[in-house]
Order: sequence, then C-alpha cells, then structure tokens
Amino acid sequence: MKLKPVLLIMATVLAVFISFSALSNPVLTAESQTENTQEYLNMFNFLFRYVQDNYVEEIDPETLYMGAIKGLFESLDDPYSVYLTKNDMRLLRNTTTGRFGGVGLIISKPDPSLELEPTPRRPYPQYVEVVSPIEGAPAYRAGIHAGDHITAVEGESTEELTLDEVVDKLKGPPGTEVKVKILRRDSISFDVTITRAIIEVPTIKQDMIGTIAYLRIVDWTPYTDDRVREAFDFFEERGYRSIIVDVRGNPGGLLDSVVDVADLFLDSGTIVSTRSRIPSENKRFTADSSTEIPETVPVIVLVDKGSASASEIFAGAMKDSGRGYLIGETTYGKGSVQWVREFGETGFKLTIARYYTPAGISVDEVGVEPDLGIPPEELSEEEQASLQQIFENNTIVSFVEENPREDPEKVDAFIDRLRNQGISLDERDIRFLVRSEYNRRMDFPPVYDLEFDKVLQRAVEMLESGEVR
Repeated sequence: MKLKPVLLIMATVLAVFISFSALSNPVLTAESQTENTQEYLNMFNFLFRYVQDNYVEEIDPETLYMGAIKGLFESLDDPYSVYLTKNDMRLLRNTTTGRFGGVGLIISKPDPSLELEPTPRRPYPQYVEVVSPIEGAPAYRAGIHAGDHITAVEGESTEELTLDEVVDKLKGPPGTEVKVKILRRDSISFDVTITRAIIEVPTIKQDMIGTIAYLRIVDWTPYTDDRVREAFDFFEERGYRSIIVDVRGNPGGLLDSVVDVADLFLDSGTIVSTRSRIPSENKRFTADSSTEIPETVPVIVLVDKGSASASEIFAGAMKDSGRGYLIGETTYGKGSVQWVREFGETGFKLTIARYYTPAGISVDEVGVEPDLGIPPEELSEEEQASLQQIFENNTIVSFVEENPREDPEKVDAFIDRLRNQGISLDERDIRFLVRSEYNRRMDFPPVYDLEFDKVLQRAVEMLESGEVR
C-alpha cells in the first residue's frame, strides 16, 4: 500500500495532563555549582546594570530579565526545555483543566526561537508535526495522518507560533469549525476544515483474527492495565494461540500504565530505566516473577512513526527481552521526561531525565527500530499530483456523501470515472481512500482492516506460518 511516582511521558497533546508545583525542589546545592558560577552571575549583574543605566533609551528591567531567561533555555538547544510566559502558562492551564472542545491531535513543535535546522527525523521544524490523530476524533475523521505537518491555522502560518499558541487556536467550543492547511509527503498541500468536539479516548480495542488475539492499545491511561486484563479474559474464552499488540499511532501516556502492561508479558528483568542528574529521578522498573501471559504464546508488536514515549518503552522492553517481535516503522523518538514548574506567574518546562530500554539504549531522537521494517511505499510525482487533486477537490468525500452505503459496483464505477479524468493513482490506493472515508464516518469502525493493512497482514502471516514462535 502506498499510502510510584506518576510520570507522564508523551508528545504534546490537545488534552495533556501536567502536574504543576511550586519551584521548591530540587534546590541548587553547592555541589551542583561550578567554580565559575559566581563569576558568571557577577558578570550578568554588571552587564544588566550597565545596559539599564546606559542604553540610549530607558528600558524596563523586566524586559532585560525575561530576555536573559529565554536565552538561558535557548542555549540548551532542547525543544522540550522552554521558558513559559504568563500567557504560555495560561494556555497550559486551560489545556490541562476543564472541559473544552478540540480536534483530537497529538502534535509536536520545537520552540520557534531555537531556529532548528531540518534533519531527516524532523524535516520541517518550523511547522507543527502531527504525531498521531486520536482514533475516532474529529481530526481522524477529517483524514489527518501521523507525519502530516500543519503549516497554517485559520490562514495564519504556524512558523512563528509556539506549540501552545497553536493548541489554543485549535481548541474551541464543540460544534465550531477550524480550518488548517496540511503538508503531506513533502509536496502535497491542502486545506481541511475540522469540526471541534469533546475528545474521548478509548484506551484499547480488541478482536480475534482466527486464533490470533489482536490487541490495539490506543493510549496509556490509569485504566489501560485493567482494560488489557479484561481483553485477555475475552481472548482466553475464544482460545487464542498467539498475540498481536498494536501500538501504532499511540502517542504515549502514563509510565506506571505501560510498566504494568509490560509486566503482564515479562517475568523478570528491567522494563525501563530513567537516568537523571537528580538522584530521586534515577529509577529502574522491573518485571515481577508472576507473568500473566504464558511465555509459550508468541507475540508480535506493531509500531510506526506515531508510536511515541510510553509506546516506545513497551516496544523497547518487548524487543530487548526477546519476548516480542517488532514489525513496522521506526518509532517517533521521544525518550525524555519533562517537569513543568511555576515561577511566579510564569514558569518553565525542563528535561530532567531520559529513559532507557532494558539494553541500555536511549530512544531519544532515534526511536526504536523494528525487527522487520515495512515502510510506506513512495508515490511517484505523477501519483502525488493525482493525490493532491483528489484532496483539493474533496473527491473521495463527495463520493461517500453521495453514496452513504459502500457498494462495490459503485466503487468500481467511481474508479473508472477517475481513470477517465486522468487520475493515475493505483486502484488499490483509491479503494483504500474510499474505505478509510467510510470507516471515519462510523460510530464504531472496524477494529482492524486486514484487506488494506499490509503490516498487519505480514504479522498474521508470520504467526500462522510459525515464522514467529
């Protein structure tokens, strides 16, 4: 196809949960200061007073202090460590408390002031990257994909906007609309209008594929462990013999949640560890000896570039322990933990730890490599132009609206009509777009689609043939 401390570790989401606390600890100790610290502070105080007293125009002291503080965080060259203005803190509180309408996107964007250069992992650092759309949410139903970039919101470029400012623009009363411009596959650009709604995230979905237990973990919440246990009661009643755990598009969540679920599969060893300069944040989470799922049951884990943070912990633990075989794409590469601290009416977000897989590997900025890589196939320039035309003209949406029920004969006629109009997309790609549009309109779409999901197809083949055992 071409197309128990509670730590929250996930890419920024339109409904995040962040713990705010006063700036009380960890306190700086004499041991943590270099011999030159006082010298640097004296230098800053001298420069501050000199500029304030001698600059050609009178300048507000707050402006100088705020500029210096922002510069301090910018010097870290870390997109996740940033100073938060009074307005930034307001946006964070609005996002993390109360009930609001959103579009259901997990998004990421470095601070614009960092002016990061493009890299293969982050080709468009100036724009907002879609880590993953929340399944069933408005953005998902509108056809937004993991890996898309939001270049504008309501006609305003996202280049100079902070992540929190973009979040604020995407939020709004349920039932209202927001227009975004999407960049896909480097050259396909199109507008999408999304109707906001209250976002509710199901933590898991499950079904049987023959004798294979298919478990899709959508999010890592306080309830995921309980829901997974209930799912395995469902699987046991149906005589499952092997397992596929699908964490594609799962942006992360609670550390305790992923540790508890991984512990169901593992009977010993490290699940994940965190390393920090703060002694209390150096932790090692291990599996206990009472595994819930027999070691004789083969497990395949499906991953993609939308699998981030807690999902990477699960994937790394299953891979390094040899308990699970990974198929799909390299994961997102978010392997750090941040604290958010209030500082008067302002605040800051600071990376205080990185997490490591059982093999001692940090996934930060590199991700977890699958055992079997199945990347999406590339489109030719002609095919990209056809796809651009389809998106711009709302071709698929219009067809589905005119034909509310999926009819194979009407789909065949639709494909013939597109061929006559010069659309060069592969027939299978067009059928996939049509099927996806029908699924997005369902209140309860199918848990899986074996016809078009080539990664799932390969996993099923490997389990049924005994290639993974």
